[in-house]
Amino acid sequence: MQLLLNKKIVLGISGGIAAYKAAELVRLLIQEGATIQVVMSDAALKFVTPITMQALSGNPVFISQWDNRIANNMAHIELSRSADAILIAPSTADLMAKVSLGLADDLLTTLCLARNCPLLLAPAMNREMWDHAATQRSIKRLENDGVALLGPASGFQACGETGMGRMLEPSEIAEQLIAFFQPKPLTNKRVLITAGPTFEAIDPVRGITNLSSGKMGFAIARAALEAGAEVHLIAGPCDLETPLLATGKILRTNVVSAKEMHAATLASLDCDLFFAVAAVADWGIANPSKEKIKRRSQTSPQIEFTSNPDILQEVVQSVKIVNGKLRPYCVGFSAESTELMKNASEKRIQKGIPLIVGNIGPDTFGSDLNQLLLIDEMGQKKLSRATKLQLARQLIQSVAKKI
Repeated sequence: MQLLLNKKIVLGISGGIAAYKAAELVRLLIQEGATIQVVMSDAALKFVTPITMQALSGNPVFISQWDNRIANNMAHIELSRSADAILIAPSTADLMAKVSLGLADDLLTTLCLARNCPLLLAPAMNREMWDHAATQRSIKRLENDGVALLGPASGFQACGETGMGRMLEPSEIAEQLIAFFQPKPLTNKRVLITAGPTFEAIDPVRGITNLSSGKMGFAIARAALEAGAEVHLIAGPCDLETPLLATGKILRTNVVSAKEMHAATLASLDCDLFFAVAAVADWGIANPSKEKIKRRSQTSPQIEFTSNPDILQEVVQSVKIVNGKLRPYCVGFSAESTELMKNASEKRIQKGIPLIVGNIGPDTFGSDLNQLLLIDEMGQKKLSRATKLQLARQLIQSVAKKI
């Protein structure tokens, strides 16, 4: 599926060494179905050639604001009016400063000022230039004007130094652009998500947990953010980075045990949507040892279990009807080893939740792929095997219609 199909993107290239990455970026965006019109600054010509960009994009490259290939000699107007977005990658400190101040002394900066479409910048510069007070002032002005910044990242730079200012990789920029164009049905909505496993300590070094990677919950958090929501992610112990988009940030709360997740969830119930994705332990340890249990004999340690709180059930009990709608609207998840449809349906009815999502397949945990079965009072709907992010986007759009 091409995620940028029929999107017209003006790709601006300014004069930085990261301009060489623009060639790969053009290729990736075209693979996703976008039409690319490249506009280069004079300085960009020192790093890459118009011939390369024309060959990759399939369109003539524009450099001069005096280019007479446009019938009315107004390239800065004509190119921007047909675009769904202007993306400048790399965006140098100089270009960011000019755009933030409304200066327009060449075709690329004039395009930015004359546009009637979104503007996205992928910063690329030395770490000292990024940290400089003048650049930080430019960033604040750009953000106040609604310009989206894609990155930068921290890493090894062409100058040999390491730090913040490195341009995102082309694949990361492409993903950010795809996220930017996702529908926004959850604008002004608050979404609460639990994700990952929990860990129930037996002693200071041992515990009981499960195989949940957290990937599905984190994908839903990203998809909700893409859809315009304000997102709070409560994550059990998992080695995943918090999704970060140009359009917003996710509030993340890290917890370990089921009781910690329970407390964090109940403290954050002022939300419109609740996704109970975490694989929460049903039982905790009633008698955890304060010291590591030594194996001094063949006798097994005596471990006593205690029932953990049912987080989803308690959230359901707190649901109110606001303007004729359930708040929060609760979505449960069910991972079953047998009889998914039967067990998930019974769980939905037992807990009184409007929608439950069943994980299909033996490779659900840890995989980047999944299949989902959506079950509500109207019946069931199967989402075919895809990446967890693709499934999360489908799920978010489906739930958004319900609320």
